[in-house]
Amino acid sequence: MPYALTIVAARDATVLTQAAVDRVRDAVGGGATATWLSPGEAADVLVATAPDLAVARAALEGAPIDVLVSRTRGRRRGLLLADMDSTIVTGETLDELAEIAGIGEKIAAITRRSMNGEMDFREALRERVGMLKGLSLSALEQTWARTVLTPGATTLVATMRRHGAMTALVSGGFSYFTSRVGALCGFDHHRANILLDDGAALTGAVGEPILDRDAKLAALTELAALRGVRMAATMAVGDGANDLAMLKAAGLGVAFRAKPVVAAAVENRVDHADLRALLFAQGYAVDVFVE
Repeated sequence: MPYALTIVAARDATVLTQAAVDRVRDAVGGGATATWLSPGEAADVLVATAPDLAVARAALEGAPIDVLVSRTRGRRRGLLLADMDSTIVTGETLDELAEIAGIGEKIAAITRRSMNGEMDFREALRERVGMLKGLSLSALEQTWARTVLTPGATTLVATMRRHGAMTALVSGGFSYFTSRVGALCGFDHHRANILLDDGAALTGAVGEPILDRDAKLAALTELAALRGVRMAATMAVGDGANDLAMLKAAGLGVAFRAKPVVAAAVENRVDHADLRALLFAQGYAVDVFVE
């Protein structure tokens, strides 16, 4: 069958039962049997026609379980492009810097508006960085010490690389953090904005040109060509409005714990599971994961 509907629960939820899988299968008119990719965590249902994810979610009766759909042909992607803040890491590094500067909520409010598409990303970035003028460079290291990887991040990157994919971290955040997160997770490439400093403190300026939604889309196109794959063979994941262009262009775009404007625009969403869901969506079984 040409489509696979992947049903994924959070690892600690223990809510994905055979009965739940059967309800979803029946609701979307799936094949006679489901394939467990990870017992109690993830299962595949094959479907002859593109399934309606709203129908599949309704069949779960409010349980904290995600459903994703992909074509069965070429499910394993040759390129992964990932956002960093609130995707590969759990927080927003700029907001963390602002907390150290004592203006956390003021900057976080702008971040929320920007990530939900309520103001221009470049304008919002310049405004927030300008408010950090004079902040000691030691705040960068303090923020890095507080940065936490999202569960499943290293497994996602390592497993895709083991199976031949190229991986890239492309962020509207800052290279100080993407270089470290990229190395920690094992990404092949990283791109981000550059915070300018005078050797002791931030100048309140960001290097131009600013890496925004158009630059993320350009990176996807460029790296797909570098890897030698069609756009259909790419995967992108992110949460904010500046990720929308790449999520829509990728062969498999996944909105991860996404802002409302993104969740409304992207078919495949992960609201409950961790980043391992992106592997299950490609048909990887847990026994081939690289932990």
